[in-house]
Amino acid sequence: MNRVKTRTITALVLVAGMVAGLLYYVVSFFLHGNEWASFQANRHVYQDGLVLSGQVIDRYGEILTYAEDGARYYHADPELRRATLHALGDRSGNIGTAVLTRYAAELIGYDPISGVRSLSDRGGTVRLSLDAELNRTALRALDGRSGTVVVYDYKTGEILCMVSAPTFDPDAPPDLSTDETGYEGAYLNRAISAAFTPGSIFKLVTTAAAIEQIPGIFDMRFSCEGEMTVDGKRITCQGEHGEISLGNALAKSCNCAFGQIALLLGGETLAEYAAAYGLTEGFSMDVIETASGRCDVHPDGSSELAWAGIGQSTDLVNPLSFLRFLGAVANGGEAVTPRWVMSAGGVAGLPKTITEKSSEKLMDEKTANALSTLMSYAVESNYGAANYPGLSLCAKSGTAEVGAGAEPHAWFAGFLENEDAPLAFIVLVENGGSGSRVAGQVANTVLQAAVSTLGA
Repeated sequence: MNRVKTRTITALVLVAGMVAGLLYYVVSFFLHGNEWASFQANRHVYQDGLVLSGQVIDRYGEILTYAEDGARYYHADPELRRATLHALGDRSGNIGTAVLTRYAAELIGYDPISGVRSLSDRGGTVRLSLDAELNRTALRALDGRSGTVVVYDYKTGEILCMVSAPTFDPDAPPDLSTDETGYEGAYLNRAISAAFTPGSIFKLVTTAAAIEQIPGIFDMRFSCEGEMTVDGKRITCQGEHGEISLGNALAKSCNCAFGQIALLLGGETLAEYAAAYGLTEGFSMDVIETASGRCDVHPDGSSELAWAGIGQSTDLVNPLSFLRFLGAVANGGEAVTPRWVMSAGGVAGLPKTITEKSSEKLMDEKTANALSTLMSYAVESNYGAANYPGLSLCAKSGTAEVGAGAEPHAWFAGFLENEDAPLAFIVLVENGGSGSRVAGQVANTVLQAAVSTLGA
């Protein structure tokens, strides 16, 4: 009797173990099946690391890349291929933040019922928020120079334009193993994965901190004689502005004034504001993490602190993170997170949303409104509103020194006060020289095209 009882219990334990194992497998299959199917060793959907299933379209339905008969094809226009390279990815999978690399499971169109065969038998469709033609316009405006151009809707978070250069034609890639001339960092999406010395665009951060932390800042006057000495070291300015207010200091980009403001704020306060505005750590954009920035805590009273308030010293910003900060200024302090993948193939190939709109309060509304007013004044009094016709522009330029013998990086960043085109933008031209003249011209070209398209 005891033997029968023991065998029964053993059998029940074995059955329970088998049921538990089966349940574990079923749950794992439904939870992780897409990861198994999209593993790069799966030759049914990959060839030389390139996913051979699915298509990618822009916001207007233009097919940018598609798979057919075991091969991947890009758009027929080589210029459009170059303009969208960093969004889509190259044939070797070297651009790690691209759709073909990071959204392989969605392109494959896997679901637990049909596996890697979607209802259309062509895989899934990934729809981007990008306007491919606007990307083309931005690439033309860069005119062969390295840098990045990003434009996004600060109300919805949708990125309309994201171009990185240098770029190349994925159907005719250069041999970078033998010669990188003209292609330095071609696999790097500068908007997502890089950080740069910001120069004077960082004065927007210093200004916002000053508005909240220095009583009577709008009544104060700062002295500029073309240079000043801090901690025994020279802080130089491109002009001699005399006695100057905060508003004029931002408009004229006075280094002496902002060096003094940084010293009044102190190293910890300046660094805290940069961190609070999301500029020192990356953020998650769909499944991709942006690069981190940097704003060190420099000793109070030091020349390094003065330079940090100007946007030099060890300061670094990621273009997308700074764009998000600009969106908060434009949006009454509410920062809507940039996003660029609107939908992708879901169960049985049916579309599903990848990233819902998300936002967070980044700054006080009064601070945002005051900063907007100062940026608008900078355009009217310094950059010239006539140079940006019809745009209702709020902006700040930057000319970032990057080392002896090298031309400075040219920046132009800001937003439009336009209900029909609520766009924030950032332009970087590496070693481009003057921010307002060089990067400002690129920005105007792209924004005019964007506003025209949205108003069509």
